[in-house]
Amino acid sequence: MANGYDLAVVGAGIVGIGVALAAVRQGKKVVVIERNAKAVGASIRNFGFITVSGQKAGAHWERAMRARDIWAGIVDEAGIAIIHHGLVMPARRSEAAVVSDAFLKTPMGEKCRLMTKAEAGDLVPSLRLDGVETVLYSPHELRVESSEALPKLAAWLEARHKVDFLWNTAVRSIEGTRIETSHGTVEADAMVVCPGDDFSTLFPDVIAKHSLTICTLQMLRVAPAQPSRFGAAVMSDMSLARYEGFAALPEAEALGRRLDLEEAESRAAGIHLIAVQSADGSLVVGDSHVYGNAQQPFASERFDRLILDEFDRVFDLPGRTVVNRWIGTYASSKERTVLVERPADHIRLVMVTGGTGASTGFALGEQVIEDLYASTSRSWE
Repeated sequence: MANGYDLAVVGAGIVGIGVALAAVRQGKKVVVIERNAKAVGASIRNFGFITVSGQKAGAHWERAMRARDIWAGIVDEAGIAIIHHGLVMPARRSEAAVVSDAFLKTPMGEKCRLMTKAEAGDLVPSLRLDGVETVLYSPHELRVESSEALPKLAAWLEARHKVDFLWNTAVRSIEGTRIETSHGTVEADAMVVCPGDDFSTLFPDVIAKHSLTICTLQMLRVAPAQPSRFGAAVMSDMSLARYEGFAALPEAEALGRRLDLEEAESRAAGIHLIAVQSADGSLVVGDSHVYGNAQQPFASERFDRLILDEFDRVFDLPGRTVVNRWIGTYASSKERTVLVERPADHIRLVMVTGGTGASTGFALGEQVIEDLYASTSRSWE
């Protein structure tokens, strides 16, 4: 085992990758320790959708903006394709249109706008636009293929920035500057532990103080019967009533009440709609949200049906088929968007607690490294 690192990062998901990138940009010698042979968790079981508009107002929205810029600055060098840009949100209900208008009046609405139905149809030709009140457009978002992007990021960090990756290596304990692993001891002056939704292996007493739950979600890959171009990601009214950057606006209360009446089952299952396109023309579609003290091991056919019902209300894609299904999990908190704890002066425990790792992880990594090596602490919310 190689020893003598400035920083050891435990966990090679997007948060760990973000921390490692920020550290090497500060000239640190970094090792990343991952218990699996590759990233297999929430960091690849997602939309690959770097989402800005809709993130919680304030620090988290600012993280998303910064993370988007970091993604944009490294994708070419890392060999990662940006499949499409931006976000289209057609409002089918008058209450949703009111939320869109209110959002544009906030600082988060800068550079966003209402687009015409003709513009929306040109960007995403399969949209059903009859009866749509308004269409909100955000230019900020990026779409990558997470299952390809994460391995490429790790390979790029290793080749370009000389980060060492120890795969298939479980961390058993941390004592001082010594990390005991399944393959020996690693020495590092500082550590950042990024456990994802593992609440019991490292610092379980620290994690337990925050009453976290595990969110299980369902997602689908849908193949259109005929080629259909998506020039942007798409969300729906359900998203305007769920994403905090929209849902926390006072104007969203009326939309929430209407959806509670019209879509009670979907609302109870935490279902809203996101649809993004892959390079092969297929669509990643989701998702649902069920909370508990463990991953839900069995997917619900009913949840898939509810997601597809909303999909078919938004898109005109006759003959579309589901070609893949999967579940994802992430750590969730009702009080915070991120959790950063200091088990010791030289250790940080870091978790994104709302399913937004791809959208904010790079910026959070910068903030954690700043906090770790600065003499003063910072506020995270």
